[in-house]
Amino acid sequence: MTKHRWLPLALLILLSLIWGTSFILIKQGLKAFDPDVVGALRVSAAATFMLPVALLKLRNLTLSHYGRLFLSGLMGILIPSFLFAFAQTRLESAVTGIGNSLTPIFTLIIGAVLFGQHFHRSALLGIFIGLTGTVLLILSRTGESISGINAYSLLIIIACLFYATNVNFIKYRVADLPSMTITSVSILLIGPFAMGYLFGATNFVETMSTTPGAWRSFGFVVLLGLMSTAVATIVFNRLVKLSTPLFTASVTYLIPLVAVMWGVLDGEKLMLNHYLGMVAIVGGVYLTNMRKSPALPSAKSYAHQNR
Repeated sequence: MTKHRWLPLALLILLSLIWGTSFILIKQGLKAFDPDVVGALRVSAAATFMLPVALLKLRNLTLSHYGRLFLSGLMGILIPSFLFAFAQTRLESAVTGIGNSLTPIFTLIIGAVLFGQHFHRSALLGIFIGLTGTVLLILSRTGESISGINAYSLLIIIACLFYATNVNFIKYRVADLPSMTITSVSILLIGPFAMGYLFGATNFVETMSTTPGAWRSFGFVVLLGLMSTAVATIVFNRLVKLSTPLFTASVTYLIPLVAVMWGVLDGEKLMLNHYLGMVAIVGGVYLTNMRKSPALPSAKSYAHQNR
């Protein structure tokens, strides 16, 4: 630590860039593929990459772990991967990056409702402010006035609810396993379903052979699967060992900033209410995290989230 005091900050920036870049990679994948192809390919690529690690971790599991890790993979990886891809067919990548920051707030709410966790008054204020930012996003049609509901924003909210439920599920039902085991094995268990759907129920093969730019989009989605799951998990685990949980959780605030940066560089146009929504959501997350509420993502569980 004394020799490499700069390393935690460097890892935090790297992790924020990886997870914040996920949304622009989804956008690039959608240029050639249907959203269900992007979701299935993303999970398939991650499962293939993590296969050697998962096989080594299997020996540490009991029979009761498999069902829980499969359920975790569904909630934390497979379903959100499809939801984010479908949402970005009608939403800018920057907006989805902003909405993704709702996960810690929903984690707090679900922890209180389903698992009996308690939170402080500052957390209540944070929840209110964060949900206000959510309303701004829901009532925003990209490129249009604030009037009218953008239903695709609801897909982001549902995905964050799955993320948040999974965080609590890991914390209370799979707490005996390290994050690398949870990530690699849960991806291994859902991988065959994603691959079966990709090759058996989509136009993936036809698109690859007939659509211009398909290989380019393929590369972006594969990069998404490898970086946002495998590499990000390794970086996160290292960061946890070198810093405090509070410092590590600050990645939550940086992800939407990176997503917005990529969106602006890609020519996306955001309205004032999008920026107000981002400020409200990030501010709400900060307030819920001020008192180190126990329902917020722990170091082990947060690493499992597949941005």
